[in-house]
Parts: sequence; C-alpha cells; structure tokens
Amino acid sequence: MIPDSAPQQDVYQAPQDLIKEAHVQNFAQYKELYMKSVENMEEFWGDIAKEFYWKTKHTGPFMDYNFDVTKGKIYIKCMEGASTNICYNVLDRNVNERKLGDKVAFYWEGNEPGDEEKVTYRELLQQVCKFANVLKSQGVKKGDRVSIYMPMIVELVVAMLACARIGATHSIVFAGFSAESLCERILDSQCSLLITADGFYRGDKLINLKLIADDALQKCQEKNFPVTKCIMIKHLSKEEASSQPTPCSQSPPAKRSCPGLQVPWNPEVDLCWHSLMQDAPAVCEPEWCESEDPLFILYTSGSTGKPKGVLHTVGGYLIYTAATFKYVFDYQPDDVYWCTADIGWITGHSYITYGPLANGATSVLFEGLPTYPDMSRLWEIVDKYQVTKFYTAPTAIRLLMKFGSEPVQKFKRDSLKILGTVGEPINPEAWQWYYNVVGEKRCPVVDTFWQTETGGHVLTPLPAATPMKPGSATFPFFGVVPAILNESGEELEGPSEGYLVFKQPWPGVMRTVYGNHQRFETTYFKKFPGYYVTGDGCRRDKDGYYWITGRIDDMLNVSGHLLSTAEVESALVEHAAVAEAAVVSHPHPVKGECLYCFVTLKDGYEYNKGLEAELKQQVREKIGAIATPDYMQNAPGLPKTRSGKIMRRVLRKIARNDKDLGDTSTLADSAVIEQLFRNRCCTAV
Repeated sequence: MIPDSAPQQDVYQAPQDLIKEAHVQNFAQYKELYMKSVENMEEFWGDIAKEFYWKTKHTGPFMDYNFDVTKGKIYIKCMEGASTNICYNVLDRNVNERKLGDKVAFYWEGNEPGDEEKVTYRELLQQVCKFANVLKSQGVKKGDRVSIYMPMIVELVVAMLACARIGATHSIVFAGFSAESLCERILDSQCSLLITADGFYRGDKLINLKLIADDALQKCQEKNFPVTKCIMIKHLSKEEASSQPTPCSQSPPAKRSCPGLQVPWNPEVDLCWHSLMQDAPAVCEPEWCESEDPLFILYTSGSTGKPKGVLHTVGGYLIYTAATFKYVFDYQPDDVYWCTADIGWITGHSYITYGPLANGATSVLFEGLPTYPDMSRLWEIVDKYQVTKFYTAPTAIRLLMKFGSEPVQKFKRDSLKILGTVGEPINPEAWQWYYNVVGEKRCPVVDTFWQTETGGHVLTPLPAATPMKPGSATFPFFGVVPAILNESGEELEGPSEGYLVFKQPWPGVMRTVYGNHQRFETTYFKKFPGYYVTGDGCRRDKDGYYWITGRIDDMLNVSGHLLSTAEVESALVEHAAVAEAAVVSHPHPVKGECLYCFVTLKDGYEYNKGLEAELKQQVREKIGAIATPDYMQNAPGLPKTRSGKIMRRVLRKIARNDKDLGDTSTLADSAVIEQLFRNRCCTAV
C-alpha cells in the first residue's frame, strides 16, 4: 500500500534545515514507522501512551473492535481497563512533571488589534481548577453533559478543560449557530447546564450571544426540557441593561467596552462567571476516568437532516491528538503554533486545545477575522508572536489570494517553518500561492484530511518526510489503513478512484453517535461491511498518493464546514410558501462550495425578491449564517424518477449550466429540465 520510495520528480521537498531537526526525516523512516503502527499496534501506540500518566494500566489488547455489521454490534475500544484524566495530562503533568508552569500556553489575540492577553500553563491550571469547582458547586458531576456556547476567548478553553477535569462531557456549539441549532443540540445531549458570554464582535459586527442563548433556552422550555442554569461571562458589556443590579454588574471591566449591548438577565436561571469564580478554590482533584469514558460530544451535519452527536472518549483521543500534533506539525519545544479555526469545530478541539496542550506547546488563540481590520491581519499576528507553525483553511487562503501578495509582503513572516491546511481539499492554485507567497518557497505545506468523526488527521504529509504534490493529502498517518472501493465493495488496487474507506480503527476514531448507536452503524458501516466509510470519494495516483475528490453522499462542504442538504431543505419547506425544496452544491471561488437551492411554491404564492430574502433569512435562523444560500431558483417542478425520487445529480448539472446530463431514462417528465434551465440563476442572491 505504501510505496517503497516517494517520487523525486514533480514534487516539493522540505528544506534541509527543517529535515535535520524533524521527528521523521525521510520517507524510508516514515514507512518503517507506519508499518510498525499497523503490524505491531500494541508496541507503537504503547510507546506513545508511556509519555502520559495513567492511574491504572489497560489489561486487554490495545485495541478491540468489530467493523463488520454482519458479525454483530459495531464497537471500538482502546486500552480498556486503563484510567486517566485528560485535563491532568495536558495541565498538571506539564506544570509539575515537565516544569512548564511559566511557559505561555496561549497568546490570546482579540478581534481588535491591541486586545491581547497571555496565560501560562500554571495560570491556566489554576483557572481550570477554580471553574471545575464552580461546576461541582452547581451540581455537575461525572457523566453529566454541559453545553458551551462561547466566542474564541481563553475562558472557552477553561470551560472545556474544567468539564474534562471532573469527568463531565462537554458539548461545544459554534457561536455562529442559531438559537434553533443550539436548542436542538442541548435537547439531543440532554445538557444540564449552559455556559455562554454576553456577546462578541465578528469583525465590525456585534453578536448578542446571550440574547441568542436565551432564545435557545426558551425553545428548550417549550419542548419540555428546561435548562435551569446558565453561566455567563462578561466579555463585552460595560453594564447589564437590567432594571435590577445583577452579580455581573460588579465584575471587573470587560475586555472591550460596549455600553450599547443589551444583555437580558433572568435571576432564576442566570449565574455570573466572575462572581462564581471569585471565591472558588484554586485546587481541584481530577476525576479519574476509564479510557473509554466519554470526553465530548460534537455535532456534525447528517444526511438525514438531523445533526449527529459524534462521541469521542478519553484515552485514545488523548494519545492520537498528541501524536498527530507532534508528527504532522513536527512540533519542537520552541515553536509558536497557530491554528486559525474556531474551537466550535473539531479542528479547534483537536488542534487548538487537546493536541497542542498535550505536547506542552505555546499557541495563538484568535478571536477575529483574517480580513479585519485589513487584509494583513494574519501576517501581522504571525510577526507579532513569531509564529513558526501556521494552520488554516483553504477558504481563508482563497479569500486572501484575491487581494494579491502586497498585504502578505507588508510583513516579514521569516519565523514560519511549516504551513498547514484543513477542512477541505485545497485546489493546486491556492496551494501554490500559499507555498510561494506566504511561505516564500521554504515552508512545507501539510494538507491534512480528516473529519469530526476521525478525531485527528488520517491522511497527511509529514513535513520533512513526504514529498508534496499540490492538492494531495498524500499518505496515511500512523495506524490508519485506507482502501478505495468500487460500488460493489471490491477493493481497487493501483491507480484507481472510488469510495474512501478505512480497514481498521485508530485510537482517536469516534465511538458512537450519542444516544443512537444504530445510526452510527448505518451511517459508517452498513454500506460496506468490514470497513469504516468516510462518505468521501478518493483517487489514488500511480505513485500511491491519495487525492480527496469530495463528498459522495448528500453533504456539502461550505468553507470547510459540512452541511446537510436535507437539513437546509427542511428549513426551507417550513416556510408557508414552499411546497418542496432541493439543495445541491455549486462551485464558489472562495468557499469552495456554496448552496444552490431549488424551491417549488404552493399554489397562490408568487416568487419574487422579497420571498427570496425571507427564505434566506429562514435558513439563517434555523441553522446559522454559515448555511445562508448563495443561489435561489424558482422551480415549478423538480426532476424526479418515476418512483418519485429527486434526481439531485441532474440538479447539480443544471446549477452548473452543464447540459451533458448523462442517463435520464428514469426521468418521469423531461419537460421539467428545459424549464429549469430557462429559470436558472446567473448570479448569487
């Protein structure tokens, strides 16, 4: 599966100075370690596990699993019988054993230039212990679920690690999601408490987060699941707009004054972060958890429309995120690392919080946007903190490409050593700009493929060992065994294209869909028994390199974030005017993909710009701004088979104005096609 040697022609190699200090220095060394990781799993991962503290050791095989639904229930277990605490390993161990207490854990860079702070490992440990005691004082215990809905501030990291310290399961909801989406996630995971903030700025736009959170809690109440406690941190507001003084009125000045922010306050539910923290003890003994105890739930869109609560567990996730961070970014003790993602997504969980902290790294935590207040913001921050390893999304790269090289070249960027991409396949043109302009042809680009479900990188270059091909995710990470299948489930050898699957688990893979193991089995294992099915297409070239070709199921990858077509369609048909809706992807120069929506109206309704605006707003309210459609088309009819199934393949062709429709023999009414081409959108909404 792994070639004996990587090609030397038409590829990009790492510079010699980086190779000399790298953990894996050449392709032969990578292959040797890779073969050990799949043939002697116990020894390979056991050596990595020894770097961490285990209260008790595992007693059985390192990994035990069943991937074949025809042979019984799907299960994955790693280091069963071992116990540990992930918070202890990423904080106490670094402070007490590795003597990194005075090392900076995070440089926080706010939305506005000049909004900044830094927190050391010792300070972070103290804050986490205090908030862990706050959670315990509110009745939160091991096994409870806690929902977190916060901007990119240090307290978000504190909240999630405090949950991990006491064995509570955190469920972080991206602060760009709507009240409806937050409510849905709280209900599904049955969270006992919500943690949020008053508000934050995204660029020059003010987001009243508390107002959205209150709306979500009201929706929970209406659905007979009252959340009786909400802890709010004052991030922006100068004083609360309440007729009665609140505990937060006496808290220290907010990080940014915003006297116009109206913060609702319900004394029966709301609690002030600062007031609770003020008298909380700064020592909290960790709760020792079994390796397979839940660590967090993170929701990702599902092809049925209902988001899936991806569940990750303690032990395997710890060692996998630690190992992938160390090897993929070739982490060195003097690095300053920066991942621009939001912690509300899996990238932020694995490669802002757990992976970097497990390695004792110094990271940048960024609240703002890459284009605010100008197009040079990222490179200004790189120079300010002397960032060495930089990890961002192809969407951001394509956005900044539009403004040329001048905003980049205003700053030196001479500290950079490695560049990374995440969230979607990067097109070769963007790869070249990133490599040539941002990295000045001296920084390897690690193009990482992985998913919320995988917990960490599964296909990725190693910066000093893997010759790079622009746009290719290259080869599997340690312990990962990919295969490409055809529609019949047969493994394809050599150069081929088909379904990307994995043949065995790795420590960081998800364990189930929270509260719905049947859905876990159906989504990931039923189509091809014996394999984990990614839902992505893949091509393997003559040199053995893997190229991700995009989603095969009814999912869209918008700005690196998966959206379900069914979820968007459901939001559209809730409008009184809409009888039916179909959503497909459309190429976008910055986002990669965007939403192209076909809507069929009920009798008596007229399609116009006002209705388009209402439908667009409906999707924003139901899902969030990330799901706002770019194209809306009036569709008096939709192309369907004689059995009534919508032919989305044909709709994708119409959206792209591609009249080569392929086989349409099963189409019930061909006249619909002509009408849809006539009505086709030429510009975005």
